[in-house]
Amino acid sequence: MPADLLIYNAKQLLTCAGNGQPKRGAAMTDVGLIENGAMVIRNEKIIAVGATADLRALYSAELEINADGKIVCPGFVDPHTHVVYAGDRINEFEMRIQGATYLEIMAAGGGIVNTMRAVRAATIGQLVDETRPRLNTMLRLGTTTAEIKSGYGLDLENELKMLQVAAILDATQPVEIAPTFLGAHAIPPEYKDRASAYTALVIGKMLPKVKEWYRDTHFFTSGAPLFVDVFCEKNAFDLEQSRQILANGKAHGLAIKAHVGEFTSLGGVTMAVELGATSVDHLDVTTPEEIRVLAQSNTVAVVIPAVNFNLGSTHFADARAMIDAGAIVALCTDVNPGSAPCLSLPLVMAIACRYQHLLPAEALNAATINAAYAIGLGESIGSLEVGKQADILIVDAPDYRHIAYEFGHNRVERVIKRGRVVV
Repeated sequence: MPADLLIYNAKQLLTCAGNGQPKRGAAMTDVGLIENGAMVIRNEKIIAVGATADLRALYSAELEINADGKIVCPGFVDPHTHVVYAGDRINEFEMRIQGATYLEIMAAGGGIVNTMRAVRAATIGQLVDETRPRLNTMLRLGTTTAEIKSGYGLDLENELKMLQVAAILDATQPVEIAPTFLGAHAIPPEYKDRASAYTALVIGKMLPKVKEWYRDTHFFTSGAPLFVDVFCEKNAFDLEQSRQILANGKAHGLAIKAHVGEFTSLGGVTMAVELGATSVDHLDVTTPEEIRVLAQSNTVAVVIPAVNFNLGSTHFADARAMIDAGAIVALCTDVNPGSAPCLSLPLVMAIACRYQHLLPAEALNAATINAAYAIGLGESIGSLEVGKQADILIVDAPDYRHIAYEFGHNRVERVIKRGRVVV
């Protein structure tokens, strides 16, 4: 039978198949390993996965790739990024080395507000030009889909500008983009000491306009979700303000996410789960009670070890306890100019194995199938299963565990997006 692409002789082909569900508990250690595996792609979709001998006997393809001695796995999915930004925050990097904390830098007018100034001053074209190389690097490191948040505009005009940049990038380069509106990322300077007034602006003016923008984009026509997010944290948005923003976003038909429990436990996990959040992210100070709440829900726990590493912290989200309790755990880079200038999901996996005690299999599932569910796309990406989009990596390693075992260099040899070789 004819096909577009046949990949064969994979020493280990890892499906990360979840059988229509994200992975929990013991299933996190199952990567769906097929020795001497093969797969067949037609019209951007996977049409067969199995043993090389079986599939080579049944199919011939326009392009055939011999993956002899190598690993084949799903493309990585990065479910939490702030990759659209202007400038850098390298001065703050030095301040942290000298002892300043994230919240101290934020209170002094740095942090998110620092990048806000640069983003407000930048044009759409400048933001596209600065972001595209970062996405190219992420692609070479194996990321085939990435969520992108706004949140550095902090007014209607510039939040829409950032969302438009995400839409342009989705249409003009290979990494597939999942957009998120994060107007409630920080309190802008013009609303200093008036968090309630800014919350009202986000709800009353921004959310309706963002919904209008979304309905005019290819994201809407293709069925891709738009998320609304909030930074529920001390010096940002309190629990009730966060609840109001997410509930109103949900009322506008948007899916919801929340930054919660990064520095302060405000009850954000329980609040977001009660509202039906697709994911809750950070979770560094999540309590045992809220871990139980997560385990009993379908909300994905997105942990972010690159932030802790970058901030020089040895306290990480207790992903081990979350997995053991039965929560759905995913990994992300959180790439941004301040707390996580990291483009590499393989490095994130390496950190998670060492500091959060994930096994390599758990880290791989957290960066593929579970990460896909964290952005509402688990039915179409994140695993190598028949009917899914053909987003595939060929990794030059003798065993999949090398992806997390090694760090500091890149073993991804080829990246295939929608059945087409893009790296």
